[in-house]
Amino acid sequence: MINNDILRSVRYMLDISDVKMVEVFKLAGYDVQKADVQAYLKKDEEEGYLDCSDEVMAYFLDGLVYAMRGKDENHPAPPHEARMTNNIVLKKLRVAFELKDDDMHEILQASGFPVSRPELSALFRKAGHHNYRVCGDQLLRNFLKGLTLRVRV
Repeated sequence: MINNDILRSVRYMLDISDVKMVEVFKLAGYDVQKADVQAYLKKDEEEGYLDCSDEVMAYFLDGLVYAMRGKDENHPAPPHEARMTNNIVLKKLRVAFELKDDDMHEILQASGFPVSRPELSALFRKAGHHNYRVCGDQLLRNFLKGLTLRVRV
């Protein structure tokens, strides 16, 4: 899924301003300007659109985890992923919103995208594990939709 779409979805879900988005980035140690955030949130056909790189997305999701759960100064920040996959995005959202397996299953059911529990657990396995499954764009999109329904109610 395109990183800019994920940013727009999370922003809508949490109903946060551009200034708050900048603060989320800063929690993860990434210095971004408000104008850059606005450019990330534009549609790709709009003038001034800026592509959100995997590095920027990693900082945003780490900042989101810190914003939602708090930052423990005793533990060092995890290294940022060089390449963001849908599986990593799903994992970071799960951590940020403190979701359990049942919550994840319920969110996907509510969005109209039924996934069995074994299929869901396969998404969180380490790449290379024989039961690992790649998270497709449609699944992530439906998860974001279901999470939005859950958060905005």
